[in-house]
Amino acid sequence: MFIISHYPLAVGICFLTMLCWGSWANTQKLTTQSVPTTIFYRDYTYGILIMSLLLAFTLGSIGSDGRSFVADFKQADTQSVLYALIGGLVFNMANVLIVVGIELAGLSVAMPVGIGLALILGVLVNYILSPIGNVNLLSGGVFAVFLAIVFSALAYRAKATTDQSVSTRGLVISLVGGFLMSFFFYFVARAMAVDFINPAPGLLTPYTALVLFAFGVLVSTPLFLPILRRFASKPADGEISYGDVSRRNHRIGMLGGMVWCMGMASSLLASGEAGYAISYGLGQGATIIAVLWGVFIWHEFRGAPAISNRYLTLMGLCYVLGLALIIAAK
Repeated sequence: MFIISHYPLAVGICFLTMLCWGSWANTQKLTTQSVPTTIFYRDYTYGILIMSLLLAFTLGSIGSDGRSFVADFKQADTQSVLYALIGGLVFNMANVLIVVGIELAGLSVAMPVGIGLALILGVLVNYILSPIGNVNLLSGGVFAVFLAIVFSALAYRAKATTDQSVSTRGLVISLVGGFLMSFFFYFVARAMAVDFINPAPGLLTPYTALVLFAFGVLVSTPLFLPILRRFASKPADGEISYGDVSRRNHRIGMLGGMVWCMGMASSLLASGEAGYAISYGLGQGATIIAVLWGVFIWHEFRGAPAISNRYLTLMGLCYVLGLALIIAAK
């Protein structure tokens, strides 16, 4: 299978994760202008599974290093399988709340707040699992991200003074989603072997872990769709069925899942060289990408007071500083 064996390449792959995780939500913005969020999310989960299988039967099945996908799946023990499936369930619960936050508060607010919190807690949790990297630099990076979250919340609060449609509920839901999001990577990592080239018996390679994670996401989706209906539904949602949505919109939803899954695969592969804390932390720098989309493409802060823009600038600077410290940690 394809394996990353150099730290600089691993860092570069983490930036691919950042791009994918910061960009997938654009498909939500595109489809939910006319498509119920529940239908978009079903297509999104299909896309995650499709991409995981494509990667497993291509990159996960070539070369002489490690175990091929089919062989790895056959030898997996029950505990490893359960960890990967639980990772998918935890992610799904968290991601549904982030999606609701995007619907209520916008991309440029829900992502910094929710994913920023996920980055802070996730780096700590994953560092405990695999203590790779300078703890002082990692701590400094995490603190810088914390400041970025504060500035994002201040920008949102300033916007609320001139925009009565701003929803504080969206901010709170994003925080809850971010808290849960910080734990999903831990479960997937527990299912994986530390050495990808010579993986230990019973444990999983990244490609197999990704497929099982995707199945966990797919089968748990019906449990969480009521949350989307409760908080992110539109007046006409009940009148639109899955078959009423155009093929184009279904494909856009699946594309969103495939883009996110590509980011997840990149993060798992990079973790072999970078360690779980650094790999996960850099990937969650996706917030910067999401804010750029939200501010410059979707104009979510149009008409906001000038102080909001200053807070957003400070948020971006703190995020960049935090990511630089995380990279330097190894």
